[in-house]
Amino acid sequence: MASAAAVEWEAAARKVLVARKPCFGLPTACPTCLPVLLYLRMAQVPFDIHVDTSFPDADHIPYVEFGDCVAFNNEKGGVIEYLKDEKIADLNSNHPNISSTTVLDTKAMVSSWLANALLYELWVVSAGSIANDIYFSDLPWPIGKILHWNKTRHVKQLLGITKLNAAEKEEEVCYSLPIIVLAFFCFLVDTLVACNAIFYLNRYT
Repeated sequence: MASAAAVEWEAAARKVLVARKPCFGLPTACPTCLPVLLYLRMAQVPFDIHVDTSFPDADHIPYVEFGDCVAFNNEKGGVIEYLKDEKIADLNSNHPNISSTTVLDTKAMVSSWLANALLYELWVVSAGSIANDIYFSDLPWPIGKILHWNKTRHVKQLLGITKLNAAEKEEEVCYSLPIIVLAFFCFLVDTLVACNAIFYLNRYT
């Protein structure tokens, strides 16, 4: 028997992914939002994107609205786990020609490798100027400045960046942004092409 959320999903005329601002030619440049967007694309879910500027550092973003239900990033393991647990968006059933291993490996790569590369581009390569436009530009200057400093420090800790290894980290991800953009547009065209493209680029770059 279908869950209440699954029934609501099927009945909803409109699904909305609430994410952070776009950049680099991507509908959202938020490293947390991008895996959810790509997952929905892979699951062939028609949805609209709404940009939230009210809560730039909130951990409930991204979230998906459908009918009277909302799947938040900070609840039940995140949006993707919620959609899977409720049997709302199952990649394997939508793409029977793609093995479950390929789907899981691609999801893991998108969630870690691509997301971390995007974090690096936003907060380190651009010295945080692009990230500031995406996250904090709609806030009063003092608040945005404090949040920006705190987020930059957190990202560098997350990626393990220090003064001693900064050059090494830059070499690891210097080609990451073109890969992110290419992988995204592959997803728009064909999921199987996207999976192959991501694995190829990860191996030979």
